[in-house]
Amino acid sequence: MLNLKSVQAKSQIIHRLARVEGQLRGVQKMIAEDRDCKDIVQQLIAIRSAVQSASLSFMQDVTTECLANLDHQGDPEAQRVAMSDLIKMLGKLSE
Repeated sequence: MLNLKSVQAKSQIIHRLARVEGQLRGVQKMIAEDRDCKDIVQQLIAIRSAVQSASLSFMQDVTTECLANLDHQGDPEAQRVAMSDLIKMLGKLSE
């Protein structure tokens, strides 16, 4: 299982996602207020970029922690599965 254990990393990703959540609420309000479509699309693009950035940051933190702890697992099969899982997730981020 891949978990993020760093309290600082968790705090940073939660903060980033809270900002994205605020952006989403802002777009909902913009749509309800019939704001200009260009402004809405601009905000949606910013949200997509923020989510992508948060995803990459999260994966970097998880990967760093996982790789640092692979030697401590002592089970070569568990290490192989963990690496395979990381590679699959990284591939999905680039889609």
